[in-house]
Amino acid sequence: MVEELSIENLRKTLDPNVMRCKTTQELVPLGEIIGQERAVRALKFGLRIRDKGFNIYVAGYPGTGRRTAVKNFVEECARVEPVPPEWCYVNNFSNQYQPDAIQLPAGKGQEFQGAVKNLIEAIRTALPKAFESDDYAAKREATIRVLEKQRKEVIDKLNAKAQQEGFLIQSTPIGLVLIPVIDGKPLKEEELLSLPQKMKDLIQEKRGRLESELRNSMRQFLDMERKIREELKKLNRDIALYAIGNLVEDLKEKYKALPEIISYLKAMQNDILDNIEQFVKGGEAQEQTPFPVPWMKEASFRKYEVNVIVDNSNVKGAPVVTEFNPTYQNLFGATEKEAQFGALVTDFTMIRGGSLHKANGGYLIIPVEDLLRNPFSYEGLKRALRDEKIVIEEPQERLGFISIKSLKPQPIPLKVKVILIGNPYLYQQLLALDMEFTKLFKVKAEFDTTMVRTEENVKRYAAFVCTICKKENLKHLDASGLAKIVEYSQRIAQDQQKLSTRFAEVGDIIREANFYASQEKSEVVTATHVKKAIEEKIYRSKLIQEKIQEMISREILLIDTETEKVGQVNGLSVMGLGDFAFGNPSRVTASVGLGRGGVIDIEREAKMGGPIHTKGVLILSGYLNEKYAQDKPLSLSARLVFEQNYGGVEGDSASSTELYSILSALSGLPIKQSLAVTGSVNQKGEVQAIGGVNEKIEGFFEVCKAKGFTGKHGVMIPASNVQNLMLKEEVVDAVKAGKFHIYSVKTIDEGIEVLTGTKAGKRRKDNTFEEGTVNFMVDKQLKSMAEKLKEFPSDAETRIKSKN
Repeated sequence: MVEELSIENLRKTLDPNVMRCKTTQELVPLGEIIGQERAVRALKFGLRIRDKGFNIYVAGYPGTGRRTAVKNFVEECARVEPVPPEWCYVNNFSNQYQPDAIQLPAGKGQEFQGAVKNLIEAIRTALPKAFESDDYAAKREATIRVLEKQRKEVIDKLNAKAQQEGFLIQSTPIGLVLIPVIDGKPLKEEELLSLPQKMKDLIQEKRGRLESELRNSMRQFLDMERKIREELKKLNRDIALYAIGNLVEDLKEKYKALPEIISYLKAMQNDILDNIEQFVKGGEAQEQTPFPVPWMKEASFRKYEVNVIVDNSNVKGAPVVTEFNPTYQNLFGATEKEAQFGALVTDFTMIRGGSLHKANGGYLIIPVEDLLRNPFSYEGLKRALRDEKIVIEEPQERLGFISIKSLKPQPIPLKVKVILIGNPYLYQQLLALDMEFTKLFKVKAEFDTTMVRTEENVKRYAAFVCTICKKENLKHLDASGLAKIVEYSQRIAQDQQKLSTRFAEVGDIIREANFYASQEKSEVVTATHVKKAIEEKIYRSKLIQEKIQEMISREILLIDTETEKVGQVNGLSVMGLGDFAFGNPSRVTASVGLGRGGVIDIEREAKMGGPIHTKGVLILSGYLNEKYAQDKPLSLSARLVFEQNYGGVEGDSASSTELYSILSALSGLPIKQSLAVTGSVNQKGEVQAIGGVNEKIEGFFEVCKAKGFTGKHGVMIPASNVQNLMLKEEVVDAVKAGKFHIYSVKTIDEGIEVLTGTKAGKRRKDNTFEEGTVNFMVDKQLKSMAEKLKEFPSDAETRIKSKN
């Protein structure tokens, strides 16, 4: 005979005296993550190993302390590691579209940037002074005088030759021309044409010889001008080098240990020497534009700036970066653009680093849900980890959507430990769908949602409460309040032997209890305040539950809690609303008749049943076949349905309920409607554990309370679910007062006895069941149905007879 569960089985309480403290103020705050030994061990391993691909995926549900644990352990590791180098981008004077990346020791980036800025300012001051000096003016004048003297000598010689031949050399807008002279008077064009032909031929012959010499002289002029330009350029370069050489050399000496900087300073010096005029003339070219803009004068000097994209001057140890918005640009950096005269322009000074740059040499923490939500980010991250370098580019470029010329900054070597934080489901999905995932994230740190309820863990839980109170300046909890928090933790865990590690949810209850304690001006948070916080949290979310309860009370939803009915059982299900779940009773009915269809699930036929529910129903046929169809065929057509269900059914927790309704319909024995049932069943008739047992019991309890207790109401659950009971105190009190009852069963036979009040009956040696028992009545009815069905041959038998 199945006995009712005792009060001790319904809720595991904690004696406040076990806490051994009056309030949490007496306790020492927690200095570690509790209940996550496996995850902590994996984290420590993943953070210490330096081989390629040993990045970490932290799998766990929100509120389990995963983010706090990661942050604490990463910061602990980073604290003792060296500060990584800094990075800056500088102009590539050979190709401005491919800026060069320079690595500097930690703390030297801003210093180098400032040093180069000061150098350019000094050069902008020194060069104009050098070219305004008397020495430079004298050397320039002397060089030009040499040219003028040489030109004059050539022109004088040419003039003498021309006069000798009777010509005058005259300068015109189109160059030097030869004009004939007769009697000391230059001839006009019409006068030349009026001369005798012989005279014209002679003049033309002399002109030809002179023009040849004139062309030779012009080539000499060009050679002289080219030479003087070279001489002046060399002079300018020498003067400029003399003016800036020491300035640049001083900077080279300061950074002589960094070859990349030495090479850059040499290239910069050569560029300055090639563009002296922009320093000396102050950008006259820009000032000659129709609409001069102040920044245009300075734009030509941008190429000498240093763009520091990673500054670790204020970092202690290795950097720890958490990227909550992992867009492609936020991770890998971007090249910004600015509008100038209606066009977008850019240069290396507009390169901005991303999280990978900041975390380079350290640790990068990314929520995986956000990473996958942003286009290109996940693939880009894998590529960076695989290639061990950071490439700044527009993601559209890689897809071939952009054909315009843009910057291609030099890639930066990458050495970083990436920690992805996400739920276990996403881990499994990535594992199954991405072949590269396991090569790049070889360490899994999985956070559990529960931990074993031991005396030591209860003490650590109390220390956790102390930590929250001190950290957030909350009122401390007394021993009774602590005990209630531990019990609430067991309720969340849905297990008498476990404590929940969803510390965020527990922490919220502590904060709410603190609020109610403050309103009452209590010095400490007591069990009363914790209980109120829990009740108020439920009240804020239970509107839908109350609406359903109201519909049951008004008999819109038909739930019988008093009579006895054949083929009808009160089943229990759980409805989840995201932040709140509650139990909901449903009427399950079975109708049986002659036929060969077996058990038919109306929910499935209507496409309202899920695959797990369908499996549960199919198991019923297996049970019936094994138990009752050893000496006869199973000749029935049974239909099952959840009455007034319009939203679909999933899960097998009602399969035992459905089986009870079939047995009742076959035996003709009525089932007590004062009892509700939950539990799945296997083909051997064993009742199996289900989820949400507390919510299911409390859901039916609310219905019975609204209708009025009769002293016969109760719920029947699987025996394996007793360890999960953490019922509300109201339910426990009702059981204690005899108003409500809870039974646990291991088999269908035990369950049917509770529901019908009739013995199930065992099979005897002659393969029959004990008379007057449920199984006897069921077996008898199935035999009768099998005999009657012989009178109605199947379609196949009819076709065979007709052929014969």
